[in-house]
Amino acid sequence: MKSRNSNAPPIRTSYRVALGGIVAAFCLMTMFLTGIMPALYIAAPMAAGMLLMILVEEVSVGWALLTYLAVSLLSLVVTFDKEAALMFILFYGYYPILRPYGMRAKSGLFRFLWRLVLYNSFLVLDYWITVYVLGLPTFEDSKAWMLLALAIAANAVFFLYDAVLGKLGFFLRKIFLPRVLGKNKRR
Repeated sequence: MKSRNSNAPPIRTSYRVALGGIVAAFCLMTMFLTGIMPALYIAAPMAAGMLLMILVEEVSVGWALLTYLAVSLLSLVVTFDKEAALMFILFYGYYPILRPYGMRAKSGLFRFLWRLVLYNSFLVLDYWITVYVLGLPTFEDSKAWMLLALAIAANAVFFLYDAVLGKLGFFLRKIFLPRVLGKNKRR
C-alpha cells in the first residue's frame, strides 16, 4: 500500500529514523504504563498499535513493521506486564499496520470474517500462551456461559477498536499530517 503522495519529494532516511524512533519511544512509554496502572493491560497495547499508524501514513508499511518488531522486542524487556507485551506482539501491534490490506476486499462479508477469524485466533493463542507458557491463572472453574460472555465482550471491544482505527486513519491522512507537515512541505 502506497500511502505517500506521488508528487511529494522522497523521504530522507534521517527523517524515517527520527520519526521511527519517536514513535517507538511513545509506544514503549505507553506499554510501560501497564506497570504503573495495571488496569491498562489491554488499553495500552491497543494505543501503542495505534501510534504505529503514523508511520504507515507518513513513511511506509515496511518502516512501520520494522518499528513494530523493535517495540515488540523492547516491550518484552521494558514492560512489567508481560501479558500486555504479549497482546501487543500477537495482535495489537501489527493489526493497525495490516488492516488497510484486509479492508481493500470488495466483499463486506469477507472483511467481517477476516477480522473475526484473525481476532479470535489471537484470543485463542493468547489464552494458550498465557496459561501454558506464562502459567497465569485460568478460567477453568468458570461456567461455559461465562466464557462465552467474555468472548462476546472481547469481540465487541475489538470491533469498536477497529472502527476507531478506521477513523484514526482518515484523521491522520486528511487532517493531522497535512496540518502538522503542511501540504507540500512533507520531507
